[in-house]
Amino acid sequence: MRKPEIIHHDGKRIFYMDFTGIRSTPEVEALIKESKDYIRMQPEKSVITLTNIQGMHFNSEIKNAFSEFIGGNKAYVSHGAVVGLSGLQRIVYNGIMKITGRDIRSFETLDMAKDWLVSKDAVEV
Repeated sequence: MRKPEIIHHDGKRIFYMDFTGIRSTPEVEALIKESKDYIRMQPEKSVITLTNIQGMHFNSEIKNAFSEFIGGNKAYVSHGAVVGLSGLQRIVYNGIMKITGRDIRSFETLDMAKDWLVSKDAVEV
């Protein structure tokens, strides 16, 4: 089973969650739980997150799990980025952003996301 990890980019710590190609709802939920447990133990507005969901299976259970996860992390995450959104995922993602009041930016590549995350312009509103 995959685990979230801390990666470094230009001297900054990024909490990386790799859901790439996961086809199992329980596996997605397990990675969300482990990520949630870590993030919600950190000081407020201290975590930079990067999430890769390229090729991940998506259904209503996963949508609900992500909605709760993203909304509940708001106090702890300074800013975040996501990579790998497909057409349908992008529609659901935009809905989750509206519901949770979050502004997690979407990027085409991991490198673009990492560069933005460590830039001075990367501030969630």
